[in-house]
Amino acid sequence: MLTSQLAVLQVFFLLVPERVQPQPSPSPSGAGSTQSDLEQRTQGGTLQPSSEVPGVSTEDPAVVTPSAPGNRTVDLFPVLPICVCDLTPGACDINCCCDRDCYLLHPRTVFSFCLPGSVRSSSWVCVDNSIIFRSNSPFPSRVFMDSNGIKQFCVHVNNSKLNYFQKLQKVNATNFQALATEFGSESFTSAFQTQSPPPFYRAGDPILTYFPKWSVISLLRQPSGVGAAGLCAESNPAGFLESKSTACARFFKNLADSCTLDPVLNAASYYNFTVLKVPRGMSDLKNMKFQVPVTPVSQAGSPLLAGNTCQNAVSQVIYEIETNGTFGIQKVSVSFEQTNLTIEPGTSLQQHFIFRFRAFQQSTAASLTGSRSGNPGYIVGKPLLALTADRRHSMTLLQSQGDGTCSVKRHEVQFGVNAISGCKLRLKRIDCSHLQQEIYQTLHGSPRAEHVAIFGNADPAQKGEWTRILSRNCSVSAVHCTSCCVIPVSLEIQILWAYVGLQSNPQAHVSGARFLYQCQPIQDSQQETEVPLTTVVTFVDITQKPEPPRGQPRMDWKLPFDFFFPFKMAFSRGVDSQKGSASPILILCLLLLGVLNLETK
Repeated sequence: MLTSQLAVLQVFFLLVPERVQPQPSPSPSGAGSTQSDLEQRTQGGTLQPSSEVPGVSTEDPAVVTPSAPGNRTVDLFPVLPICVCDLTPGACDINCCCDRDCYLLHPRTVFSFCLPGSVRSSSWVCVDNSIIFRSNSPFPSRVFMDSNGIKQFCVHVNNSKLNYFQKLQKVNATNFQALATEFGSESFTSAFQTQSPPPFYRAGDPILTYFPKWSVISLLRQPSGVGAAGLCAESNPAGFLESKSTACARFFKNLADSCTLDPVLNAASYYNFTVLKVPRGMSDLKNMKFQVPVTPVSQAGSPLLAGNTCQNAVSQVIYEIETNGTFGIQKVSVSFEQTNLTIEPGTSLQQHFIFRFRAFQQSTAASLTGSRSGNPGYIVGKPLLALTADRRHSMTLLQSQGDGTCSVKRHEVQFGVNAISGCKLRLKRIDCSHLQQEIYQTLHGSPRAEHVAIFGNADPAQKGEWTRILSRNCSVSAVHCTSCCVIPVSLEIQILWAYVGLQSNPQAHVSGARFLYQCQPIQDSQQETEVPLTTVVTFVDITQKPEPPRGQPRMDWKLPFDFFFPFKMAFSRGVDSQKGSASPILILCLLLLGVLNLETK
């Protein structure tokens, strides 16, 4: 009987609970065996202290060093065919445990760790140490502490395949293609060659163009300004169905040469290509049904150098693109604005690029009415709508050219977006009233906004959907100067807005707007002057939020002061009449329990 009990104890380490499966343990750095556990399991097991990591790890070089037969010299280093970390001939490489130039019997005593490949690999299978009573395994076993502080009992598995070396395959002309096909992956080829083009454009996709003269596929570009100076970035692609406007500045070191040679100044460079109707047109470039020519609305002259002037330089490009759903682009037209540039050092040009998309065969009148800024409430970032007479337009701010002077083009005021802009206005001396009129027109733009739309879908024909803009010009009497002209130098546009409607779906509307001018005097004697102008727009939220709805009333039970008086009287009579009866007490307890149940509900 005693012998059978001992036999059960000898093999107890194999009885692992059903939910605990032996598994190769990970190899956390810093895991090691604990001394106390090693001492407890030395008897009846093969536990040895080590700093090895469980899992596929490496053995101590001293363990695998073979003994020297006869009178041969003892080999102090592991038997490894190749020492992969021995990179410095004649010198010891740090943490390279197989480097013969280190002359170390036990490299681990000197190095903090052994580099991968410098010692033989070994494999460990680990289980939780708490389920092991005694080890009778013929394989080396150790107790490790993992990164979470949990003790693991690990057995060294004799897996000699870990130290096998793969022989090099012979590659020749016969099997080269087969190996490349079996083990190879995608090469560095163009996306046009490896991927089939999509059947149609999606919103935001770049628009493909084709240059028949050079047989080159490219993208339709919409240059935009980058950096503080707003220099033109040519690589910005135009997005399908994205109607937008960009502006940028160009500087010319030698305008005399650039006038006729630089394609950005030549109108012909903006339509000497075709537009692919759909992306799949790339697969058949000879088929003209997939290509749409770019048609100029009017004939634009080529740049011409006449004396000290570069004539017909492109200052604005407008593309009108008609689309038809998944059938793609149906028609593309382009129009230009041109200007003359004076040839001088550091000449600059402000260029504008406008892309407009509309449905195919849509009436021009319908497209000119403009889009809504909300329906009904304004959407943040959409243009603030203004009205002058019966004409609807967007409220605008000053915009500067590349040299800082005021441009004819202006920035749109975006609802809910505070903004500031400025420029320099060069003025020739004229009478004071004309000077004031010119500066007022420059500040608020032309036409001057008279009304602002209350909602983003306001109809110009419905006057009740617009509110008048309050305005007050500069006061001349406030300045005590007889030989001065009081001119406005700053315009602040103040917009009061609020949310109305349901809290679940609030709609933004404009409550009021006003123009505030700041003025300063200038001397009448100045023949020519340069005035810095500034426009500011501020949006003020005046929403009055309603009080939040009240919650459900809480149950607050209160008993009257003399609630227990009837029970006391009944109890006293009951005691006098029937001594020893417990019925009144039971009734009173039941009533109290009922009240407590109501309290807890």
